[in-house]
Amino acid sequence: MTKHRQLHLNTNITGVGRHPAGWRTLDNPRAIIDFKFFREIATTAERGKLDAVFLSDALALRNHAEGPQQSFEPTVLLTALAGATEHVGLIGTASTTFNDPFNLARRFASVDHLSGGRVAFNAVTTYDAAAAANFSFNTPLSTEERYARAQEFVDVVTKLWDSWEDDALVADQATGRYADPSRVHAIEHRGQYFSVRGPLNVPRSPQGRPVLVQAGSSEGGRALAARFADAVFTAQTTLPSAQAFYKEMKERVARHGRNPDHFLLLPGLYPVVGGTEQEARAHKAELDALLDTDREVARLAGALGLSPDDLHIDKPLPYERIEKVVRSDLPRGFIDSTVALAKAENLTVRELLDRNPGAHRIIVGTPEQIANDIAQWFEERGADGFNLNADVFPSGLAAFVDHVVPLLQRKGIFRTDYEGTTLREHYCLPRPDSQYAKRREAA
Repeated sequence: MTKHRQLHLNTNITGVGRHPAGWRTLDNPRAIIDFKFFREIATTAERGKLDAVFLSDALALRNHAEGPQQSFEPTVLLTALAGATEHVGLIGTASTTFNDPFNLARRFASVDHLSGGRVAFNAVTTYDAAAAANFSFNTPLSTEERYARAQEFVDVVTKLWDSWEDDALVADQATGRYADPSRVHAIEHRGQYFSVRGPLNVPRSPQGRPVLVQAGSSEGGRALAARFADAVFTAQTTLPSAQAFYKEMKERVARHGRNPDHFLLLPGLYPVVGGTEQEARAHKAELDALLDTDREVARLAGALGLSPDDLHIDKPLPYERIEKVVRSDLPRGFIDSTVALAKAENLTVRELLDRNPGAHRIIVGTPEQIANDIAQWFEERGADGFNLNADVFPSGLAAFVDHVVPLLQRKGIFRTDYEGTTLREHYCLPRPDSQYAKRREAA
Protein backbone atom coordinates (compact mmCIF):
# COMPACT_ATOMS: atom_id res chain seq x y z
CA MET A 1 0.00 0.00 0.00
CA THR A 2 1.10 3.58 -0.56
CA LYS A 3 2.20 5.34 2.60
CA HIS A 4 1.32 8.88 1.57
CA ARG A 5 -2.24 10.14 1.25
CA GLN A 6 -3.60 9.28 -2.18
CA LEU A 7 -6.49 10.74 -4.18
CA HIS A 8 -9.32 8.31 -4.94
CA LEU A 9 -11.54 8.48 -8.02
CA ASN A 10 -14.63 6.47 -8.94
CA THR A 11 -16.89 7.00 -11.92
CA ASN A 12 -20.59 7.17 -11.09
CA ILE A 13 -22.76 5.51 -13.74
CA THR A 14 -26.21 7.09 -13.56
CA GLY A 15 -28.27 6.41 -16.63
CA VAL A 16 -26.09 7.13 -19.67
CA GLY A 17 -24.62 10.28 -18.10
CA ARG A 18 -25.39 13.18 -15.79
CA HIS A 19 -26.81 15.51 -18.45
CA PRO A 20 -30.54 14.82 -18.91
CA ALA A 21 -30.35 15.31 -22.68
CA GLY A 22 -27.05 13.51 -23.23
CA TRP A 23 -28.72 10.31 -24.50
CA ARG A 24 -29.92 12.24 -27.54
CA THR A 25 -26.32 12.59 -28.74
CA LEU A 26 -25.37 8.90 -28.48
CA ASP A 27 -24.76 6.71 -31.51
CA ASN A 28 -26.84 4.07 -29.73
CA PRO A 29 -29.76 5.73 -27.90
CA ARG A 30 -30.66 2.30 -26.42
CA ALA A 31 -27.27 2.01 -24.71
CA ILE A 32 -28.86 1.64 -21.27
CA ILE A 33 -29.62 -2.02 -22.13
CA ASP A 34 -26.40 -2.72 -24.05
CA PHE A 35 -23.64 -4.52 -22.13
CA LYS A 36 -20.98 -3.26 -24.56
CA PHE A 37 -21.80 0.30 -23.42
CA PHE A 38 -21.07 -0.52 -19.78
CA ARG A 39 -18.03 -2.58 -20.67
CA GLU A 40 -16.51 0.42 -22.47
CA ILE A 41 -17.11 2.61 -19.41
CA ALA A 42 -15.45 0.07 -17.11
CA THR A 43 -12.44 -0.52 -19.37
CA THR A 44 -12.01 3.25 -19.82
CA ALA A 45 -12.03 3.67 -16.01
CA GLU A 46 -9.45 0.89 -15.73
CA ARG A 47 -7.28 2.51 -18.40
CA GLY A 48 -7.29 5.66 -16.26
CA LYS A 49 -6.35 3.65 -13.12
CA LEU A 50 -9.55 4.76 -11.38
CA ASP A 51 -10.44 3.07 -8.11
CA ALA A 52 -13.87 1.86 -9.14
CA VAL A 53 -16.98 2.10 -11.26
CA PHE A 54 -20.06 2.84 -9.18
CA LEU A 55 -23.61 1.81 -10.14
CA SER A 56 -26.43 3.80 -8.63
CA ASP A 57 -29.88 2.22 -8.66
CA ALA A 58 -33.60 2.94 -8.72
CA LEU A 59 -36.44 0.64 -7.69
CA ALA A 60 -39.27 2.31 -9.59
CA LEU A 61 -39.76 3.54 -13.13
CA ARG A 62 -40.46 7.26 -13.49
CA ASN A 63 -40.05 9.91 -16.18
CA HIS A 64 -39.16 7.16 -18.63
CA ALA A 65 -40.75 9.07 -21.51
CA GLU A 66 -38.10 11.78 -21.06
CA GLY A 67 -34.96 9.65 -21.16
CA PRO A 68 -33.27 6.38 -20.19
CA GLN A 69 -33.57 5.12 -16.62
CA GLN A 70 -31.42 2.72 -14.58
CA SER A 71 -32.39 -0.75 -15.80
CA PHE A 72 -29.99 -3.54 -14.86
CA GLU A 73 -29.80 -4.89 -11.31
CA PRO A 74 -26.36 -3.75 -10.07
CA THR A 75 -24.88 -7.03 -8.81
CA VAL A 76 -25.85 -8.79 -12.04
CA LEU A 77 -24.17 -6.12 -14.17
CA LEU A 78 -21.12 -6.01 -11.89
CA THR A 79 -20.69 -9.77 -12.26
CA ALA A 80 -20.54 -9.35 -16.03
CA LEU A 81 -18.12 -6.41 -15.70
CA ALA A 82 -15.90 -8.47 -13.39
CA GLY A 83 -15.21 -10.77 -16.30
CA ALA A 84 -14.44 -7.87 -18.64
CA THR A 85 -11.92 -6.13 -16.35
CA GLU A 86 -8.94 -7.09 -14.21
CA HIS A 87 -8.27 -4.28 -11.74
CA VAL A 88 -10.99 -1.63 -11.40
CA GLY A 89 -13.27 -1.85 -8.37
CA LEU A 90 -16.98 -2.62 -8.70
CA ILE A 91 -19.44 -0.79 -6.44
CA GLY A 92 -23.14 -1.67 -6.43
CA THR A 93 -26.03 0.11 -4.74
CA ALA A 94 -28.69 -1.87 -2.89
CA SER A 95 -31.54 -0.80 -0.64
CA THR A 96 -31.62 -1.80 3.01
CA THR A 97 -35.33 -0.96 2.97
CA PHE A 98 -36.42 -3.48 0.33
CA ASN A 99 -33.92 -6.34 0.65
CA ASP A 100 -33.11 -9.18 3.03
CA PRO A 101 -29.69 -9.20 4.73
CA PHE A 102 -28.85 -12.87 4.05
CA ASN A 103 -29.60 -12.72 0.32
CA LEU A 104 -27.77 -9.42 -0.11
CA ALA A 105 -24.73 -10.55 1.90
CA ARG A 106 -24.59 -13.70 -0.23
CA ARG A 107 -24.86 -11.76 -3.53
CA PHE A 108 -22.07 -9.32 -2.72
CA ALA A 109 -19.81 -12.02 -1.24
CA SER A 110 -20.35 -14.08 -4.39
CA VAL A 111 -19.39 -11.22 -6.70
CA ASP A 112 -16.39 -10.44 -4.49
CA HIS A 113 -15.12 -13.98 -5.07
CA LEU A 114 -15.87 -13.90 -8.78
CA SER A 115 -14.03 -10.57 -9.19
CA GLY A 116 -11.02 -11.46 -7.07
CA GLY A 117 -11.93 -9.05 -4.28
CA ARG A 118 -13.01 -5.90 -6.11
CA VAL A 119 -16.55 -5.35 -4.80
CA ALA A 120 -18.26 -2.81 -2.55
CA PHE A 121 -21.84 -2.61 -1.25
CA ASN A 122 -23.30 0.91 -1.26
CA ALA A 123 -25.99 0.72 1.43
CA VAL A 124 -28.88 3.14 0.95
CA THR A 125 -32.35 3.54 2.40
CA THR A 126 -35.31 4.08 0.06
CA TYR A 127 -37.88 6.81 0.67
CA ASP A 128 -39.67 6.60 -2.69
CA ALA A 129 -43.42 5.87 -2.51
CA ALA A 130 -43.34 4.40 -6.02
CA ALA A 131 -40.62 1.96 -4.93
CA ALA A 132 -42.57 1.06 -1.78
CA ALA A 133 -45.54 0.15 -3.97
CA ASN A 134 -43.37 -2.37 -5.80
CA PHE A 135 -42.51 -4.16 -2.56
CA SER A 136 -45.94 -4.60 -0.97
CA PHE A 137 -45.74 -1.44 1.15
CA ASN A 138 -48.77 0.84 1.08
CA THR A 139 -46.69 3.79 2.29
CA PRO A 140 -42.93 4.33 2.63
CA LEU A 141 -41.29 3.83 6.00
CA SER A 142 -40.57 6.94 8.04
CA THR A 143 -37.07 8.38 8.02
CA GLU A 144 -36.46 7.14 11.57
CA GLU A 145 -37.64 3.61 10.81
CA ARG A 146 -35.68 3.42 7.54
CA TYR A 147 -32.42 4.24 9.28
CA ALA A 148 -33.11 2.07 12.32
CA ARG A 149 -33.70 -0.83 9.92
CA ALA A 150 -30.55 0.12 7.98
CA GLN A 151 -28.39 0.05 11.12
CA GLU A 152 -29.56 -3.46 11.96
CA PHE A 153 -29.40 -4.57 8.32
CA VAL A 154 -25.75 -3.57 7.90
CA ASP A 155 -24.88 -5.10 11.28
CA VAL A 156 -26.34 -8.44 10.13
CA VAL A 157 -24.62 -8.29 6.73
CA THR A 158 -21.26 -7.62 8.39
CA LYS A 159 -21.74 -10.51 10.81
CA LEU A 160 -22.59 -12.83 7.91
CA TRP A 161 -19.51 -11.77 5.94
CA ASP A 162 -17.43 -12.48 9.05
CA SER A 163 -19.10 -15.81 9.84
CA TRP A 164 -16.32 -17.74 8.02
CA GLU A 165 -12.85 -17.16 9.40
CA ASP A 166 -9.99 -16.84 6.93
CA ASP A 167 -8.67 -20.35 7.49
CA ALA A 168 -12.07 -22.06 7.75
CA LEU A 169 -11.97 -23.34 4.18
CA VAL A 170 -9.40 -26.17 4.46
CA ALA A 171 -10.04 -28.04 1.17
CA ASP A 172 -7.53 -30.75 2.08
CA GLN A 173 -7.86 -33.44 -0.59
CA ALA A 174 -5.45 -35.82 1.12
CA THR A 175 -7.47 -36.02 4.35
CA GLY A 176 -10.88 -35.35 2.82
CA ARG A 177 -11.44 -32.47 5.23
CA TYR A 178 -13.12 -29.60 3.40
CA ALA A 179 -13.94 -27.06 6.12
CA ASP A 180 -13.17 -26.54 9.80
CA PRO A 181 -16.55 -26.30 11.58
CA SER A 182 -14.97 -24.58 14.59
CA ARG A 183 -14.15 -21.63 12.37
CA VAL A 184 -17.58 -21.29 10.76
CA HIS A 185 -20.05 -19.48 13.02
CA ALA A 186 -23.80 -19.16 13.27
CA ILE A 187 -24.42 -15.49 13.98
CA GLU A 188 -27.68 -16.11 15.92
CA HIS A 189 -28.96 -12.58 15.34
CA ARG A 190 -32.29 -11.67 16.94
CA GLY A 191 -33.27 -8.03 16.51
CA GLN A 192 -36.17 -5.68 15.97
CA TYR A 193 -36.30 -6.19 12.21
CA PHE A 194 -34.37 -9.38 11.45
CA SER A 195 -33.91 -12.89 12.81
CA VAL A 196 -30.95 -14.56 11.10
CA ARG A 197 -29.24 -17.72 12.28
CA GLY A 198 -26.40 -17.94 9.75
CA PRO A 199 -23.68 -18.67 8.93
CA LEU A 200 -23.39 -17.45 5.35
CA ASN A 201 -23.08 -20.29 2.84
CA VAL A 202 -20.25 -18.47 1.01
CA PRO A 203 -16.71 -18.63 2.49
CA ARG A 204 -14.90 -15.46 3.52
CA SER A 205 -14.24 -13.21 0.55
CA PRO A 206 -10.81 -12.31 -0.90
CA GLN A 207 -10.72 -8.91 0.78
CA GLY A 208 -12.00 -10.20 4.13
CA ARG A 209 -15.38 -8.71 3.42
CA PRO A 210 -16.60 -6.43 0.63
CA VAL A 211 -15.96 -2.72 1.09
CA LEU A 212 -18.96 -1.03 2.69
CA VAL A 213 -20.12 2.36 1.44
CA GLN A 214 -22.91 4.67 2.58
CA ALA A 215 -24.40 7.34 0.33
CA GLY A 216 -26.06 10.41 1.77
CA SER A 217 -25.67 13.29 4.18
CA SER A 218 -28.78 13.16 6.37
CA GLU A 219 -28.36 12.66 10.10
CA GLY A 220 -29.38 9.03 9.80
CA GLY A 221 -26.92 8.51 6.96
CA ARG A 222 -24.07 10.15 8.89
CA ALA A 223 -24.71 7.92 11.91
CA LEU A 224 -24.78 4.79 9.74
CA ALA A 225 -21.59 5.75 7.90
CA ALA A 226 -19.67 6.63 11.07
CA ARG A 227 -20.45 3.26 12.64
CA PHE A 228 -19.96 0.92 9.70
CA ALA A 229 -18.79 2.42 6.41
CA ASP A 230 -15.37 2.40 4.81
CA ALA A 231 -16.37 5.35 2.62
CA VAL A 232 -19.20 7.82 2.32
CA PHE A 233 -20.56 9.20 -0.96
CA THR A 234 -21.92 12.68 -0.47
CA ALA A 235 -23.12 15.81 -2.25
CA GLN A 236 -20.99 18.88 -1.44
CA THR A 237 -21.11 22.04 -3.53
CA THR A 238 -18.87 24.51 -1.67
CA LEU A 239 -15.43 23.96 -0.18
CA PRO A 240 -16.23 25.41 3.29
CA SER A 241 -19.29 23.17 3.72
CA ALA A 242 -17.32 20.18 2.41
CA GLN A 243 -14.49 20.87 4.88
CA ALA A 244 -16.98 21.08 7.74
CA PHE A 245 -18.59 17.78 6.70
CA TYR A 246 -15.17 16.15 6.29
CA LYS A 247 -14.08 17.21 9.79
CA GLU A 248 -17.37 16.18 11.38
CA MET A 249 -17.39 12.72 9.81
CA LYS A 250 -13.77 11.99 10.69
CA GLU A 251 -14.55 12.93 14.30
CA ARG A 252 -17.67 10.75 14.35
CA VAL A 253 -15.69 7.78 13.07
CA ALA A 254 -13.06 8.29 15.77
CA ARG A 255 -15.77 8.35 18.45
CA HIS A 256 -16.70 4.81 17.37
CA GLY A 257 -13.13 3.73 18.08
CA ARG A 258 -12.31 3.49 14.39
CA ASN A 259 -9.31 4.95 12.56
CA PRO A 260 -10.48 8.05 10.63
CA ASP A 261 -7.58 7.59 8.19
CA HIS A 262 -9.33 4.40 7.07
CA PHE A 263 -12.57 6.22 6.24
CA LEU A 264 -12.92 8.03 2.91
CA LEU A 265 -15.11 11.00 2.00
CA LEU A 266 -15.92 11.04 -1.71
CA PRO A 267 -18.27 13.80 -2.91
CA GLY A 268 -19.77 13.79 -6.38
CA LEU A 269 -18.10 15.89 -9.09
CA TYR A 270 -19.36 16.61 -12.61
CA PRO A 271 -16.48 17.73 -14.88
CA VAL A 272 -17.10 18.97 -18.43
CA VAL A 273 -13.72 18.92 -20.19
CA GLY A 274 -12.68 21.11 -23.11
CA GLY A 275 -9.41 22.10 -24.77
CA THR A 276 -10.27 25.65 -23.70
CA GLU A 277 -12.84 26.93 -21.26
CA GLN A 278 -14.78 28.37 -24.19
CA GLU A 279 -14.78 24.97 -25.89
CA ALA A 280 -16.04 23.26 -22.73
CA ARG A 281 -18.83 25.82 -22.30
CA ALA A 282 -19.81 25.52 -25.96
CA HIS A 283 -20.08 21.74 -25.57
CA LYS A 284 -22.31 22.11 -22.51
CA ALA A 285 -24.42 24.74 -24.29
CA GLU A 286 -25.06 22.29 -27.12
CA LEU A 287 -26.41 19.77 -24.64
CA ASP A 288 -28.39 22.40 -22.74
CA ALA A 289 -30.09 23.47 -25.97
CA LEU A 290 -31.74 20.03 -26.07
CA LEU A 291 -33.44 20.57 -22.71
CA ASP A 292 -37.02 21.65 -22.02
CA THR A 293 -36.59 24.47 -19.48
CA ASP A 294 -40.11 24.14 -18.06
CA ARG A 295 -39.55 20.44 -17.49
CA GLU A 296 -36.23 21.10 -15.73
CA VAL A 297 -37.85 23.72 -13.48
CA ALA A 298 -40.59 21.25 -12.57
CA ARG A 299 -38.00 18.57 -11.83
CA LEU A 300 -36.03 20.90 -9.55
CA ALA A 301 -39.19 22.04 -7.77
CA GLY A 302 -40.25 18.47 -7.09
CA ALA A 303 -36.84 17.57 -5.65
CA LEU A 304 -37.08 20.56 -3.30
CA GLY A 305 -40.61 19.66 -2.21
CA LEU A 306 -42.15 22.64 -4.02
CA SER A 307 -44.55 23.14 -6.92
CA PRO A 308 -43.27 24.55 -10.24
CA ASP A 309 -45.20 27.76 -9.55
CA ASP A 310 -42.99 28.34 -6.50
CA LEU A 311 -39.94 28.85 -8.71
CA HIS A 312 -39.37 31.89 -10.94
CA ILE A 313 -36.70 31.39 -13.55
CA ASP A 314 -34.86 34.70 -13.05
CA LYS A 315 -35.25 34.96 -9.27
CA PRO A 316 -33.44 33.24 -6.39
CA LEU A 317 -34.85 30.13 -4.76
CA PRO A 318 -37.64 30.78 -2.22
CA TYR A 319 -35.45 29.87 0.76
CA GLU A 320 -38.08 30.51 3.43
CA ARG A 321 -40.55 28.24 1.66
CA ILE A 322 -37.92 25.49 1.31
CA GLU A 323 -37.11 25.69 5.04
CA LYS A 324 -40.76 24.98 5.85
CA VAL A 325 -40.85 21.77 3.80
CA VAL A 326 -40.82 18.80 6.18
CA ARG A 327 -41.16 15.52 4.27
CA SER A 328 -39.48 12.18 4.81
CA ASP A 329 -39.69 11.32 1.09
CA LEU A 330 -37.18 13.99 0.02
CA PRO A 331 -33.38 13.63 -0.20
CA ARG A 332 -32.12 15.93 2.55
CA GLY A 333 -28.55 15.92 1.27
CA PHE A 334 -29.66 17.11 -2.17
CA ILE A 335 -31.70 19.96 -0.69
CA ASP A 336 -28.94 21.11 1.64
CA SER A 337 -26.23 21.07 -1.04
CA THR A 338 -28.44 22.80 -3.61
CA VAL A 339 -29.38 25.55 -1.19
CA ALA A 340 -25.76 25.97 -0.07
CA LEU A 341 -24.62 26.45 -3.68
CA ALA A 342 -27.44 28.84 -4.54
CA LYS A 343 -26.78 31.00 -1.48
CA ALA A 344 -22.99 30.96 -1.86
CA GLU A 345 -23.17 32.32 -5.42
CA ASN A 346 -26.49 34.19 -5.12
CA LEU A 347 -27.90 32.21 -8.03
CA THR A 348 -31.20 32.61 -9.79
CA VAL A 349 -33.16 29.48 -10.71
CA ARG A 350 -31.87 29.76 -14.29
CA GLU A 351 -28.26 30.02 -13.08
CA LEU A 352 -28.80 27.12 -10.69
CA LEU A 353 -30.08 24.95 -13.52
CA ASP A 354 -26.87 25.74 -15.39
CA ARG A 355 -24.84 24.52 -12.36
CA ASN A 356 -26.39 21.02 -12.44
CA PRO A 357 -29.09 21.05 -9.75
CA GLY A 358 -28.53 17.37 -9.16
CA ALA A 359 -26.57 18.12 -6.00
CA HIS A 360 -23.16 17.35 -7.47
CA ARG A 361 -20.76 20.19 -8.15
CA ILE A 362 -20.04 20.95 -11.79
CA ILE A 363 -16.76 22.27 -13.26
CA VAL A 364 -16.79 23.39 -16.89
CA GLY A 365 -13.28 24.09 -18.10
CA THR A 366 -9.87 22.95 -19.24
CA PRO A 367 -8.06 19.88 -17.91
CA GLU A 368 -5.76 22.20 -15.97
CA GLN A 369 -8.67 24.03 -14.32
CA ILE A 370 -10.34 20.77 -13.36
CA ALA A 371 -7.13 19.15 -12.06
CA ASN A 372 -6.27 22.24 -10.01
CA ASP A 373 -9.75 22.31 -8.47
CA ILE A 374 -9.57 18.64 -7.56
CA ALA A 375 -6.12 19.11 -6.03
CA GLN A 376 -7.32 22.07 -3.97
CA TRP A 377 -10.26 20.18 -2.47
CA PHE A 378 -8.04 17.17 -1.79
CA GLU A 379 -5.17 19.11 -0.23
CA GLU A 380 -7.45 21.38 1.83
CA ARG A 381 -9.36 18.40 3.26
CA GLY A 382 -12.66 18.94 1.51
CA ALA A 383 -12.48 15.40 0.11
CA ASP A 384 -10.37 12.26 -0.06
CA GLY A 385 -11.41 11.92 -3.69
CA PHE A 386 -14.47 12.10 -5.90
CA ASN A 387 -17.26 10.19 -7.59
CA LEU A 388 -16.97 11.45 -11.15
CA ASN A 389 -20.11 12.10 -13.17
CA ALA A 390 -19.73 12.27 -16.95
CA ASP A 391 -22.05 14.51 -18.95
CA VAL A 392 -22.42 11.66 -21.46
CA PHE A 393 -20.82 8.22 -21.25
CA PRO A 394 -18.40 7.02 -22.46
CA SER A 395 -17.01 10.19 -24.11
CA GLY A 396 -17.14 12.37 -20.97
CA LEU A 397 -15.20 9.81 -18.94
CA ALA A 398 -12.68 9.25 -21.75
CA ALA A 399 -11.97 13.00 -21.88
CA PHE A 400 -11.27 13.01 -18.14
CA VAL A 401 -9.07 9.91 -18.31
CA ASP A 402 -7.08 11.16 -21.29
CA HIS A 403 -6.60 14.79 -20.27
CA VAL A 404 -7.17 15.26 -16.51
CA VAL A 405 -5.76 12.06 -15.01
CA PRO A 406 -2.23 12.69 -16.41
CA LEU A 407 -2.20 16.11 -14.71
CA LEU A 408 -3.24 14.59 -11.38
CA GLN A 409 -0.48 12.01 -11.78
CA ARG A 410 2.09 14.74 -12.44
CA LYS A 411 0.96 16.47 -9.25
CA GLY A 412 1.88 13.27 -7.43
CA ILE A 413 -1.55 12.77 -5.85
CA PHE A 414 -2.94 10.00 -8.09
CA ARG A 415 -1.53 6.58 -8.92
CA THR A 416 0.23 5.83 -12.19
CA ASP A 417 -0.62 2.15 -11.86
CA TYR A 418 -2.56 -0.18 -9.58
CA GLU A 419 -0.52 -1.27 -6.57
CA GLY A 420 -2.80 -4.09 -5.41
CA THR A 421 -5.52 -6.39 -6.63
CA THR A 422 -8.49 -5.68 -4.34
CA LEU A 423 -10.66 -2.62 -3.93
CA ARG A 424 -9.50 -2.34 -0.31
CA GLU A 425 -5.94 -2.06 -1.60
CA HIS A 426 -6.99 0.58 -4.16
CA TYR A 427 -8.61 2.54 -1.31
CA CYS A 428 -5.55 1.98 0.96
CA LEU A 429 -7.78 0.26 3.54
CA PRO A 430 -6.59 -2.58 5.78
CA ARG A 431 -8.05 -6.06 5.44
CA PRO A 432 -10.44 -6.59 8.38
CA ASP A 433 -10.28 -9.64 10.62
CA SER A 434 -13.38 -11.71 11.25
CA GLN A 435 -15.07 -10.50 14.42
CA TYR A 436 -15.74 -14.15 15.30
CA ALA A 437 -12.06 -15.03 15.01
CA LYS A 438 -11.29 -12.23 17.47
CA ARG A 439 -13.91 -13.54 19.91
CA ARG A 440 -12.58 -17.11 19.66
CA GLU A 441 -9.01 -15.99 20.25
CA ALA A 442 -10.08 -13.89 23.24
CA ALA A 443 -12.03 -16.76 24.80
